[in-house]
Amino acid sequence: MPDSGIGEVVITSRGLDEYRAMFALSATDLDATILDCPGGASSATAEINAAGGRSIAADPFYGRQFTAADLASYIQSETDRGNAYVRDHPDEYRWTFFGSPEHHHQSRSQAGRLFVRDYCANPDNYVAAELPQLPFPTHAFDLVLSSHLLFTYADRFSPAFHHQAINELMRVTRTELRIFPLVVMGSIRYDLDDLLAGLRADGVHGEVVAVDYEFQAGGNQMLVCTRADAATRVS
Repeated sequence: MPDSGIGEVVITSRGLDEYRAMFALSATDLDATILDCPGGASSATAEINAAGGRSIAADPFYGRQFTAADLASYIQSETDRGNAYVRDHPDEYRWTFFGSPEHHHQSRSQAGRLFVRDYCANPDNYVAAELPQLPFPTHAFDLVLSSHLLFTYADRFSPAFHHQAINELMRVTRTELRIFPLVVMGSIRYDLDDLLAGLRADGVHGEVVAVDYEFQAGGNQMLVCTRADAATRVS
């Protein structure tokens, strides 16, 4: 897999409206107990909880020590870095959800500011944790969401890591895991065949589902994982 050229994994800031689109989230989904892993600097957890839901975000960067001012500065610098990549690789993106690079930067900056406020006000909702091992009990959440780490950074994470990480995310959900997107940085589609076969052997059923969202070119599908016995019962 060629190097994406993005450098270190970007700590991205996405709002709940983007999460709704990426993961095809319904009102019923948002009533579930949710884990966002990795949560990055997204404001989805803040927005879900402010609306009366229950969401926890997990990310290794939550273990770093920041003052509020330093955290805000760091998150904005990461937003700027991600936006610079988008501007430098315009052919890799589709301007439907975001109307322009300026709109992308504005939206992500706003989500980052909301994240910083909530992270400082409600630190218990943000757990320092790194895949493929999470500090949560088995079946702790109704729904697990995972965006822009698995598959996105396949130039540095091995197939074995993806397999282990998905099994761990499945351990902590009672019902379902949704992973988005299914393309690597550079809009290269990730080959899921071997991974899905290995997951089936572990009792995990994976289904590729189209969503009404595309920012990375070709990134308009999520992987929905359930336990194979549950998938059989539903069908």
